[in-house]
Parts: sequence; structure tokens; C-alpha cells
Amino acid sequence: MNALILRILLVLLVVTKPFIAWADNQILILGDSLSAAYGLKQHQGWVQLLQDTYEEQKKPIKLINASISGETTGGALRRLEGILASHQPSHVLIELGGNDGLRGFPIPKMQQNLTALIKQSQAAGADVAVMAIRIPPNYGPRYTQMFEASFATVAEQHGAHLLPFFVEQVATDGSLMQNDNIHPNAEAQPLLRDIMAEHIDTWLAASQLSSTNADK
Repeated sequence: MNALILRILLVLLVVTKPFIAWADNQILILGDSLSAAYGLKQHQGWVQLLQDTYEEQKKPIKLINASISGETTGGALRRLEGILASHQPSHVLIELGGNDGLRGFPIPKMQQNLTALIKQSQAAGADVAVMAIRIPPNYGPRYTQMFEASFATVAEQHGAHLLPFFVEQVATDGSLMQNDNIHPNAEAQPLLRDIMAEHIDTWLAASQLSSTNADK
């Protein structure tokens, strides 16, 4: 009987092993209106849609959405300590900088804020991803190029995972954008969900591999 129980336990361990690898993944989304479901109901936004998908697939991944419409890197930095203390996430996704750029904020200051967000999150034990952000070209080529290069630079300097701008694939389709041509509409949200599901899976896999190599 004991041998049978042992075999059953071993089978259960093999079956559940893929889920165990995801079990501690609590992902804090620190973003702006693009992740805060601006102009929509919360259940329509990509974050909630992706959480619903994880639950349907029985993936123990929890998304903690701390995104606020209009948020800047400086505003998020002022909030971050309390959010980290409250939720203790294993991962932090920084989707910020768009409002800094749209307001013409100095790029060195934005980079400084992004660096502080990364370091503070890492100090709290979280793996960090930074999303590259793009802005309209009407701010001039020099500012736009420096702005868009900032995210890769900061991520590389501080060991954060870089994610591509997730709205780029829908932003050129007017039927998927709200009237302001800045925010994706409800029809775009399932597409953003699928894009982010792929990006997050890649990030988590890389994070797990890095953690495994570090333990060797």
C-alpha cells in the first residue's frame, strides 16, 4: 500500500510540476492609461482579460494592476514603496514613460525615475521588465529618438527584461482606437491580451531560466 501511495505521489508531482513553476508569479503592472482601461470598464481592459484567461487555463499567475491613467514615472515612483509593501510581487512590469514624453519632460529625468523604479523593485526581490514606449513623431526627431532609446538603455544597464511596445500592432488601425487616436478601444483589448500573454510567457521563462542558472 505504501509503495502504491508513493507511485501516486510521484505521478502527481510530474503532472503538477509545470504549474509549480508558475505558482509564485504575482505580477505587478505599474502602468498608465494603456493598462488602466482608459475610457472602458475595468473588465474590458487587457489586464483583466488576461487574468480571466489565466484562471480559465488554471495558471496560477496573479496580475496586480496598479496602473493609473495619466501616470508618469515620477508619480509611480512616489507610489511604489507602498505598493511593493502591500503586494510583495515576484515580478514588476513597468509600462510607463508615455505621459512623460507627451508632456515633453526631460529625458534624463525620466531615465532617472525608471532606474529608481527598477532598483527599488529589484531590492524588494522582484524580477523587473520594462516596456519600450513610443510617442508620436511631432516632438521632433531628436527628442523622439532619445526618448524611445531610453527604455532599452535603462533595461540593459540594470538587468531588466525589455518588452516591445504592445500597442504598436493596433495603433495603426483606426478601427481599434478610441476617438483620441491614443487609446485602444474595447475591440483592441483581446488583441492586446494575446500580445501581452506571449510577452509575459517569454519574460517568465527567461526569469525562471536566469534564476535556475543563478542557483547552480
